[in-house]
Amino acid sequence: MENNLINFILVPEVSLSILAISCLMYGLFSKTNSFNKTTNFATLSLLFVSALIYLDFTTSFAFFDNFFSNTTFTKFFKILTSLGAAASLIISKKYFIDTKINRFEIPTLLLFSSLGMMLMISSKNLMMMYLAIELQSLSLYVVASIKRNSIESAESGVKYFVLGALSSGILLYGFSLIYGFTGHTSFDGIFITLSNLNELPIGLIFGLVFVLVGLAFKISAVPFHMWTPDVYEGAPTSITAFFAIVPKVAATALIFRFCLEPFGKFYFEWTQVIFFLSVASMFLGAIAAIAQKSLKRLLAYSSIGHVGYVLIALVAASDQGIKSASIYMFMYLVMNIAVFSIILSLKKSDEYVEKIIQLNGLSKTNPILSASLTIIMLSMAGIPPFMGFFGKFYIFFAAIESKLYLLAVLGVLASVVSAFYYLRIIKNMYFDEAADNENFDFHINNQAKLILFILMFIISFFILYPSLLTDIVSGISLN
Repeated sequence: MENNLINFILVPEVSLSILAISCLMYGLFSKTNSFNKTTNFATLSLLFVSALIYLDFTTSFAFFDNFFSNTTFTKFFKILTSLGAAASLIISKKYFIDTKINRFEIPTLLLFSSLGMMLMISSKNLMMMYLAIELQSLSLYVVASIKRNSIESAESGVKYFVLGALSSGILLYGFSLIYGFTGHTSFDGIFITLSNLNELPIGLIFGLVFVLVGLAFKISAVPFHMWTPDVYEGAPTSITAFFAIVPKVAATALIFRFCLEPFGKFYFEWTQVIFFLSVASMFLGAIAAIAQKSLKRLLAYSSIGHVGYVLIALVAASDQGIKSASIYMFMYLVMNIAVFSIILSLKKSDEYVEKIIQLNGLSKTNPILSASLTIIMLSMAGIPPFMGFFGKFYIFFAAIESKLYLLAVLGVLASVVSAFYYLRIIKNMYFDEAADNENFDFHINNQAKLILFILMFIISFFILYPSLLTDIVSGISLN
């Protein structure tokens, strides 16, 4: 009995829920410096949970009547989520303190949001899926508007809440249709019911489309992206970093599992929707970012474009597609942590840099920093020999292998267009003169500096040993 209890507590999701509640209590009863203490506690909690996932601590209690999946795919994405959340806390810590929003509730809410994301990734039941999405979303609604004296932050929180509530309603209606036509809420039950059908009833198709629309909101795929630029720009930059780094990973894993597990047999019915979402996201992300003057809005459209690329792998619906999506999301995570670790540490005239024009002349005073940002931008654009090139290469290879030639060509064209706004940032740093004589200040704590150094090394020299990552993902599957 005692061993069973210990095994149960060591289930990653159970451990994280206990640690999140402990973090809340720790913050409440800490009389001084509660933000620092809870941030450190939350970071260590996420690293501990990552270790539990890697060591595969699980027990029969964890499956709760087949509510959860425990596969190589879910473990890989849960590790990405927990490490991404830990990294975002580390690189954001100084920003929270400098902007005086260093409240202990923030790391606590981000822990609960991370718990929701991990449950999303491994959920194997429509009810569990919905509860996990809401747990993640409710925490993010609050942190988006956490800067109460800022109109922009409050506005971004309201916009995110209203559109998030709308997407949740659409999602729930889709679930009700699927349940009504199949009589099951579990993925396995839905799959067994559908395996006996030759074609989907029209009501079930409507349910599937409603769910895909709801999930498209969560990954901010076009045309359900409207909240993303406003929320990214209005929220504090440290919160924007979390939005950009972590929820996309979890939502991508969920949409892959939802399409390929219960509805895998009816590929044609959902692939048309995903095809449209992919193409629209790639091109709108590439074109709309060109006119942006805000660095955060540009990164918002960049993230929309990246969603479009990873959805190509879902349309491919093959083992190669799953592996290429896993590689791409790892690279997406690395590049975004790196770029936000710089943005969250860069000041000009005692204000954090948020406009692209503020980067003018950066190479004159900070050559190493501008070189680092250049490498990240080239990688995001998918230019060899940097890491981002390999991410897109594997995605396009999966598309070609599945004979999706048109989608691969459109992806390459969108990638060429998107290169413009990444290269424009490089042009600003190296060829434009600064608007004033103020120097840039780069303040970064030692932990964030270490993370940035490691990530820059990976981005720059991935070409020397790409098999390290490809070997890791070679064993990833949904089963």
